[in-house]
Amino acid sequence: MFKAYLLTGTNIGDREENLQKARVLITEHCGKLDKFSAIYETAAWGMTDQSSFLNQALLLETSLKAPELMKELLNIELLMGRERKEKYGPRLIDIDILLFEEEIREDEFLRLPHPELVNRRFALVPLADIAPDAFHPVLKKTVSQLLEECRDTLGVKKYNSSL
Repeated sequence: MFKAYLLTGTNIGDREENLQKARVLITEHCGKLDKFSAIYETAAWGMTDQSSFLNQALLLETSLKAPELMKELLNIELLMGRERKEKYGPRLIDIDILLFEEEIREDEFLRLPHPELVNRRFALVPLADIAPDAFHPVLKKTVSQLLEECRDTLGVKKYNSSL
């Protein structure tokens, strides 16, 4: 079994329900969710003139290899109704693989660790909730260290979730 750290995000519709549905579908299609972070709310990153996002980090135990997992996650996004219209645009659901074991991969389909992880507080804060000692295999640093060094100033606050 492999350990994969995922980040889910949404800023369209019932955001909490979208995160919950993503967790259910990930469990059905990909493996067992061992941990999940608190839900965090963040202003949009990249394209700022849109609704704020809810994000949650997940620890998945899976038998799928990284490319197979990515295919399943993209399929889940489609099942939930995601439409890819513009980069950094609004989205019903976004599911990223942040870390997969200590795998380093860079091809046209999948880059691991996620190339923007170190630049995004909205990913590092929830990830630090569940895996402060997870290791970035390229930078040779823990998630806690990456969060301390992150220059992103975007506010990330815990969301008062009903889930």
